[in-house]
Amino acid sequence: MRTSRGLAGLLAVGVAGAVTVALLPGSDGDRESAGAVPAAAAGSATATAPPTRTPAPSPSPTWDGVVRSIGDGSTSDTGPQPNRPPVEKLKPGEKPPQFVVFSWDGALENEDHLFSHFRKVAQENDAHMTFFLSGIYLVPNSKRSLYHPPQHAVGKADISFPTDAHLRATLEQVRQAWVDGNEIGTHFNGHFCGPKGGGDWSVAEWQSELDQARSFVTDWKTNTGMKDVPALPFDYTRELVGGRAPCLEGQKNLLAAEKASGFRYDASSPGEFQVWPAKKDGIWNFPLQMVPYPGKPTQVLSMDFNFLANQSGESTNGDPKKYQAWERETRDGYLNGFERVYNGSRAPLFIGNHFETWNGGIYMQAIEDVVKGVCKREGVRCVSFKELADWLDAQDPKVLERLRGLDPAQPADWSALVK
Repeated sequence: MRTSRGLAGLLAVGVAGAVTVALLPGSDGDRESAGAVPAAAAGSATATAPPTRTPAPSPSPTWDGVVRSIGDGSTSDTGPQPNRPPVEKLKPGEKPPQFVVFSWDGALENEDHLFSHFRKVAQENDAHMTFFLSGIYLVPNSKRSLYHPPQHAVGKADISFPTDAHLRATLEQVRQAWVDGNEIGTHFNGHFCGPKGGGDWSVAEWQSELDQARSFVTDWKTNTGMKDVPALPFDYTRELVGGRAPCLEGQKNLLAAEKASGFRYDASSPGEFQVWPAKKDGIWNFPLQMVPYPGKPTQVLSMDFNFLANQSGESTNGDPKKYQAWERETRDGYLNGFERVYNGSRAPLFIGNHFETWNGGIYMQAIEDVVKGVCKREGVRCVSFKELADWLDAQDPKVLERLRGLDPAQPADWSALVK
């Protein structure tokens, strides 16, 4: 069995100067809005559970070396996360690192084994990644009534609840990913888009969705009855500091809920230029970015789905004769975005993905090629969003403000900017 995600109602923007809209029927996968833009432009009952407002996390105390079980034993305190890089402030005149963040929406380990595969790819290429875990991927289908989605009936979701086998496999990958140094963020829960989706939710409804996403991770042993599975090796109430909204909808109200929960960043912006990040409402804003579309006078959002929408439109199984060209086009699009900033402003590059085999798996191969092609280059750091937030917080705000004034491809005088 494959746990799938519907694509109904997805918006794709055409690659020509005039914007067109394509509506996709149901299929496997996630849904993120917007495709390519001109290069010149940068029915169910409501059943919302009352928010169980979780207090903002406080700084972790010095660890005494004792592993402690938390709550029902679903999570535990095993000390500081292993394999985290040191955080250093830029020295006067120093060129900033070229940060690249590879992130994944959903983070389910199913029979495709893409979670485990890309965890290995990260290890082999000195990379850390951000895995945005959908909370209900740790809720058995038999317990789906535990989920109270905003503006929808109890137990309803636009993605499938996992099989027990997929749930166990996902727990193992989440555990190992954290030990490797990767980040476990959140993709929230039911993946509702469009009417009654995140764009229509109030701050309180987003808070409920966020609190449930957290609780599904912290209470998975109670919810699943899987007492034989080891605890996750981290305190998720402290580790969870960022997320990406399904379909990139509802960021305005979501930011207020995230801020109340102590989040440090949000990756739900529907797309911006490749520039150095700034904060929105006190939280780092890490958007998908517009990168140059190969061979066309347009730009496309830096996510696998957006290439698909511009290549095969309404189908996740397009013409196999075009797969090779589409794979090359996707890979080159990401590399275009990388080279533009690597040789210019050094603004971080953000790339979003899904564990899917759309169009014969070409998007998975394209992103693997990019990881292998850039992460070991001189001056490059492939990091998680959390690690990037750590680095940004350590910098002089005045230096970051000057960096934000650079165009993506603009060569910089670092001695004048970093001082």
